[in-house]
Amino acid sequence: MPLLVDLADRTFAVELTGPEPPSSVPGGLILPPGRVAVLHGLGDAEFYRHGQNSWSPCGWRQLSEPPLRILNPERRLTADDTSWDDPSRHHSSAVAALQGSDGQVLLLGSLGLGTPRLSADQDTLAGWCEDDGAPWFLAYGPEAEVFARYADQLAARLGSSNRRAGNVWCTWYAYYEGITEEALTKDIAELAELPFDVVQVDDGWQQAVGDWEPNEKFPSGMRSLTERITAGGMRPGLWIAPFIVLPTSTVAREHPEYVLRSADGQPVVAGNNWGTGYWALDLTHPGVQEHLAALIHRVVHEWGFTYLKLDFINAGAIPGVRASGTPREQAYRDALALIREVAGPEVYLLGSGGLLLPSLGLIDGLRSGPDVAPLWTNYASEDPSDAMAYNAVVNTLHRLWHAPLLEVDPDVVYFRSRLNLLTDVQMSWLQDLSAICGFKAISDPPSWLSQEELERLTTYLSERPSVVQEGRYRWALDGRVVDFGAALNRGQQYPIS
Repeated sequence: MPLLVDLADRTFAVELTGPEPPSSVPGGLILPPGRVAVLHGLGDAEFYRHGQNSWSPCGWRQLSEPPLRILNPERRLTADDTSWDDPSRHHSSAVAALQGSDGQVLLLGSLGLGTPRLSADQDTLAGWCEDDGAPWFLAYGPEAEVFARYADQLAARLGSSNRRAGNVWCTWYAYYEGITEEALTKDIAELAELPFDVVQVDDGWQQAVGDWEPNEKFPSGMRSLTERITAGGMRPGLWIAPFIVLPTSTVAREHPEYVLRSADGQPVVAGNNWGTGYWALDLTHPGVQEHLAALIHRVVHEWGFTYLKLDFINAGAIPGVRASGTPREQAYRDALALIREVAGPEVYLLGSGGLLLPSLGLIDGLRSGPDVAPLWTNYASEDPSDAMAYNAVVNTLHRLWHAPLLEVDPDVVYFRSRLNLLTDVQMSWLQDLSAICGFKAISDPPSWLSQEELERLTTYLSERPSVVQEGRYRWALDGRVVDFGAALNRGQQYPIS
């Protein structure tokens, strides 16, 4: 028998499997763990899909339209949760919402772990978990208000961070895996003259993914590198992917027991990159935990890095048979807690590919979308998780409600004209969105910039504009109106410059 609940002067019928009755909290109701179904009565509403990890597509779509999802199953394995993908029904991870014709929003969100999933059609908004145990939050009202109240509940139950990264320079979008100590040494000297707070070395420094020692391109070692960065008045940062290994890595070959396996005993392929499938580690295995602790101790306490970009960490929550039998999101959270404990409270932890709920209270920033490649769209790809500026903007705009919980990292902005296919308008949208997030990251080597570009970069990094949201896609930055509506028009992906 459905319960009738009143939310913001509207009555909804709710079906629960949990025995406890709903309880009131500021801005909404707490519903008991178990399956929840809300007969919403909103008809062909707009559906808000929240992606499972940083790269998963996120945004609003009409219920009468096809679901927002990654069509390519190989890419979906890397950038979403394949277990609950649904080609015929709108689906979401952690939280979902519906906006009716009056503009009000009905939100249903999980308040804990257990791989919460949600789906909707023109009658019902439903939520369930692989592993029940977490209650749900149900709210109805203005969009900004219901998401803010949901964030309040998450912060109270799972935690939050107010640590700020500052202005970050990273190596990836200039050098990719070709980064060398020689190139970086030159850049550090020039970056020290600019208002950067962090210099972060990205993929390409290590012997292999899984073997986290410097390769031959860094002959002086990593401690020497952090000393140079610190001497320049900046914070040393490092990219690692601690939850995965390549099949050819020394760790995978010498410790096959570390690898997460499926029920038939085969290694679990967690995604595809570097021209191959990569394997997930069983984060509950004692040997893996010792491996993780040793890695973080070496990187932080021996080498001196105090900003860590933890990439591909969604692999820690991929389905598999774990040594302890711990549910997959709990295994992911426990591993992040171990990293935080070993690293210490002052190290800035940035998650990329991360899951929101099990990351809260443990990391400081979370990537909000795919890589911001130096092109707006790719004519050969309609994949909403593919590396392109358009996809990154779309995802970030729909994850800005995360901001009270941790820093929203929209990825890099560009100022260079070299090796860059973005127009001035497209670059300004990236820059404005990063200013809204308060997270400014750049990958342009100073030597690649003209004097004019260098001056614009310096001014941008020094500015901290007041930010006022005026609508879903409209802001005022120091009074200047920024409207992303044209950029997100599904039929007009190439904005007029």
